[in-house]
Amino acid sequence: MTENIDPNATAPAADPAAEIAALQARLIEAEQQVSALRDQNLRTVAEMDNVRKRAEREIATGLKYGADRVLGDLLAVIDSLELGLKAATAPEASAKSIGEGLGLTHKQLLSFFEKHGVKVVDPAGQPFNPELHEAVSAIESADVAPNHVVAVMQKGYRLHERLLRPAMVMVARAPAAAAS
Repeated sequence: MTENIDPNATAPAADPAAEIAALQARLIEAEQQVSALRDQNLRTVAEMDNVRKRAEREIATGLKYGADRVLGDLLAVIDSLELGLKAATAPEASAKSIGEGLGLTHKQLLSFFEKHGVKVVDPAGQPFNPELHEAVSAIESADVAPNHVVAVMQKGYRLHERLLRPAMVMVARAPAAAAS
């Protein structure tokens, strides 16, 4: 059951010393809680500062050494080029052997690109796409459908879905009508 409390009713006379002692005890308890909360707040602020500093260090390290793995993989291509240059200066070197070595190095570089998410854009014979291709000229062609790539002047490259460089292409246009 609920009791109806009369707000105008006066409390029974209590011992004032006991009341003061109880209030002082509550005050001490409240001061201890405030002190504990301040201490907890200081620790939280210090922890947040440490987290911020650690994140800044990790970002700086990532920026400084982020390309470490990629560049390490690229060293094999540099080694292959250096071996090719050394072999090209040998008296017994032939154009054919140098060409074969250059082809292998090219294959190695393409493999490196593929491993790191770089794809070649080679649009020969495909419809012209201005998002991936840059038309350097348009030529009349009866062999290739209009608005299709006739020749690739320079291949393009994509990193995952982002275009690094568009392919430079020549685009076919319909032959002009024969003069009457």
